Amino acid sequence: MPKRLMLLIALYCLCCIAALLRAVMTQSFDLFTLGVFPVLIGILMRTPWSSLMLKIYIGMQTLGFCALATTALIAYRITPEDVRVVISGHNIPILPLTVSMIVILLIQYWAAFSKVTSQYLTRQTQ
Repeated sequence: MPKRLMLLIALYCLCCIAALLRAVMTQSFDLFTLGVFPVLIGILMRTPWSSLMLKIYIGMQTLGFCALATTALIAYRITPEDVRVVISGHNIPILPLTVSMIVILLIQYWAAFSKVTSQYLTRQTQ
């Protein structure tokens, strides 16, 4: 198994744990958090659809991040003091949050669109 895919699996395992905790705590489900389960299962089982599902999931994340960033920029232009991220009463700084989201997306793109990952996911199924 390629190391970049192992890194992606570790990242998605953490996302699965966070998704389960979020689903239990808020009793709500959404595609961004629970969509990681079929992707992770597909990668681990090396199914024929796993590569496509991985790319669709990353595309959805990118679209969601762009929508959030656009909304934040518009809100920041209107009232800068109201633009903040608060999770469980903790104020999260915008700049580190943005940088970490971009890094996580880049790691996923790096792993998903590499030739090594594509060869690994399609080798057994042929």
